Amino acid sequence: MPNALIRTYASLAAVVALALTGPALADLQGVPVADGIWAIVGDKGQRSPENLGNNATFGLVETDEGAVLIDAGGSYLGAEQLHAAIRNLTDQPVTLVIDTGGQDHRWMGNGYWAEHGARILAAEAAVADQQARVSLQMTMLSQLIGEGLAGTEPVYASETFEDHMELDIGGRTIEVFHAAPAHTPGDTFVWLPEDRVVFAGDIVFTERLLGVLDVSSSAGWLEAFEALAALEPLHVVPGHGSPTTLETARAETYDYLVNLRDEMRDYIDDGGDIIGSVEVDQSAFRHLEQFEALAGRNAQAVFQEMEWE
Repeated sequence: MPNALIRTYASLAAVVALALTGPALADLQGVPVADGIWAIVGDKGQRSPENLGNNATFGLVETDEGAVLIDAGGSYLGAEQLHAAIRNLTDQPVTLVIDTGGQDHRWMGNGYWAEHGARILAAEAAVADQQARVSLQMTMLSQLIGEGLAGTEPVYASETFEDHMELDIGGRTIEVFHAAPAHTPGDTFVWLPEDRVVFAGDIVFTERLLGVLDVSSSAGWLEAFEALAALEPLHVVPGHGSPTTLETARAETYDYLVNLRDEMRDYIDDGGDIIGSVEVDQSAFRHLEQFEALAGRNAQAVFQEMEWE
């Protein structure tokens, strides 16, 4: 039996199982940003059987040669769910998918889009990160979304670039930048110069606290944000949260990282250890969602990074 048919049967079976045993699938909200440009805002919480790994914000750009999707979705079924949301926004087929990093919700849906004829583009560093962590991500997703993982197989970008690529697609100029490692080693942002819209991927978190991982670089993250900010975008579509301004993006991502690194440098210089690092002052950002869950973990990750700087 062809692989595509096997995945179709798996997809249908999983959707039926979820409909019978779980709550309704989480909504993905299409939010207009500019003419023919949308953010598709997903859950800001953890991956779940309801959101199928789509706990992130995605992007969609219409062109005269089809639609460009920024980030593929967190699973095969998650990409299918994302496609349903896209159909409410445009009749155009998705002809290009840009993966903005190595997190699962940025690329695990690639297989679905490849089956539907889309080209897939990512930074070389993002693909390397995906390949390095794919086993861990598949294990994590199997635990968090269960039967929602049906049909998901790792599919990597068919086209790659090193640090910058400019595309002319259907009357739109789209630039893709990998400026520095950030939340993940291959984090990328997508710039639409005519509309001054940037899709920031995991370089920007708003409304909720960002997460510093063991593969993150807090120092590189600041560099990546500065490269994005230098373009002076009018509209910032974050990797998590709703479309916003550069001012808000700076306040809730860049300023948080600066504060955490400054506090941690003083703590390390005073002889502090990793156990006590969770006590460094992050209280100015307590209003952000997920603060209690992530602040301590972020502190320990940044301590481990900065201990050897």
